[in-house]
Amino acid sequence: MALYSDKVMDHFLHPRNVGVIEDADGVGEVGNAKCGDIMKMYLKIDDDKVIQDVKFETFGCASAIASSSMATEMIKGQPVDRALELTNKAVAEALDGLPDYKMHCSVLAQEAIHSAIEDYQNKEKEK
Repeated sequence: MALYSDKVMDHFLHPRNVGVIEDADGVGEVGNAKCGDIMKMYLKIDDDKVIQDVKFETFGCASAIASSSMATEMIKGQPVDRALELTNKAVAEALDGLPDYKMHCSVLAQEAIHSAIEDYQNKEKEK
């Protein structure tokens, strides 16, 4: 059996939503010191609290990049509250699975989204 599913390889070799949103409404950055993976997530959210755009920058392995890519695809166009419900297990399942020792990559994707939404919510409170 291959180490990675076809979906993981596709999102690794052709990641979606890579880049920076200069005027992002929320930015979150998380990392895992053990493996060295770092994810940064940028959100553009409209007045109805719907994620209109999402971009990421990830320094890490194939699983980290694929998890970031898949997670952005899963929350784009979703209300903020719904994006907060996204779990690392849902990201891994959408990728047709990750090796057990790479599941922390899907956790980082979930944490990056939560961090970016928290940043957005804090900015909204200051308005």
